Amino acid sequence: MHYLARLTTALAAVGALTVAAPTSAHATAVGSTPVRTFEYSVGGMTMKVPTGCLFTHIIRGSGRKITYQNAGVDCAFVAALGSGFCNWRIDFSYADTDNRTYRTSRGRTHNECKIDPMRNNSPQTLPRYGKACAHLYVNGVRRVSQCHHITK
Repeated sequence: MHYLARLTTALAAVGALTVAAPTSAHATAVGSTPVRTFEYSVGGMTMKVPTGCLFTHIIRGSGRKITYQNAGVDCAFVAALGSGFCNWRIDFSYADTDNRTYRTSRGRTHNECKIDPMRNNSPQTLPRYGKACAHLYVNGVRRVSQCHHITK
């Protein structure tokens, strides 16, 4: 009997969500990739990024139209206590279905050290289907990427 009550509640919740769903088709994709531990040198000092950070890329839109795009780093535990990422930038790149990059939006290099670097990109309509990627560079070296496929 308890199982039947749970099932009825779950089905009612699904029905309510279906009724409340928006009528226009929009796509949202969120993905995170772990940032691997690495060391780099800044002004003669060795900096170390420990385990515990994720690079997250969010994209919203419909079809080839991107209405919102953001990428950034979130760190937890010991990694959140570190000095962060120095001389960083975030680039967004776009490739066709044959994996040929046709557009890159290069972010500016930030000379300060930041534990939670982040960047938004402008809304746009892509000329082709394929994929949209975000890339984190630290001290001129690409350290992590996260991509989403843009399909029909």
